Amino acid sequence: MPINIPGDLPAVNVLERENIFVMTQRRAQSQDIRPLRILLLNLMPTKITTETQLARLLGNTPLQVEMDLLAMSGRTHKNTPLEHMLTFYRNFDSVKDKFFDGMIITGAPVEHLPFEKVDYWNELCEIMEWSKSHVHSTFHICWGAQAGLYYHYGIPKIHLQRKLFGVFRHKVTRKGSILFRGSDDVFMVPHSRHTTVMRGDIKKVPALKILSESDEAGVYVISNDGGRQLFVTGHSEYDPETLALEYWRDKNAGLDIHIPKNYFPNDDASQTPICTWRSSANLLYSNWLNYFVYQQTPYDARNIAGLKI
Repeated sequence: MPINIPGDLPAVNVLERENIFVMTQRRAQSQDIRPLRILLLNLMPTKITTETQLARLLGNTPLQVEMDLLAMSGRTHKNTPLEHMLTFYRNFDSVKDKFFDGMIITGAPVEHLPFEKVDYWNELCEIMEWSKSHVHSTFHICWGAQAGLYYHYGIPKIHLQRKLFGVFRHKVTRKGSILFRGSDDVFMVPHSRHTTVMRGDIKKVPALKILSESDEAGVYVISNDGGRQLFVTGHSEYDPETLALEYWRDKNAGLDIHIPKNYFPNDDASQTPICTWRSSANLLYSNWLNYFVYQQTPYDARNIAGLKI
């Protein structure tokens, strides 16, 4: 089944060119199926790019998925047209009385700030608290994962001496994890961050389980008991050219940036990157939708309120 998104969302044309099955809302309403409702809290500045990346992964599943877009209240978005924000995005007040099968909280370019200094931190905390009673499973990405671990479990982020930048080898730490059912023994994941969370801090919290990690990139996926909260430190959703765009952006700005590891052939930035993480990314999101959302969420989403994390 396809992903159900507004027919005039820019992602539609991109995904159709890639033969991703997209269903417009008009056609979806004619089917006698309850789609999975996924709320995307998009904190990235390049909102159209991010929503397309995630719609691509959510659409590669036999389930029908309905994606709603959420942005923080009262903010300007210099990298995204105002018309796009007004047409497709909601604020929290408009969704807080609704229930969702799943939610994705993206990363954000605010790593250099303490969490409490981020200007939308209070609203984000309100949303993360709300998610415990109104969302069946929440999937946190990169800075969103660090923010979630800090808010829910008090785990601090640690600044790295050098930016973690590139594509790194990972393994499944918790054997038998259904999130990685069908995974290869070794798989690749992009990372692009200046901060991290420490394995030792996570192990101190009995409710958390480390599912996957990397010798170079550290802890990759953490789950709470029952999988209603997942924290993913990497960017498996990235397009093949995303790290290259970040590299040249920083290079042209005169910043001290190194070649992303295991990305350009022969570490030559003039060559076209090779995507080595597409299959593992699709597996990660399809397993999340299947095992942590579809097979567990109540048919009447209002019953989510009765569940406990």
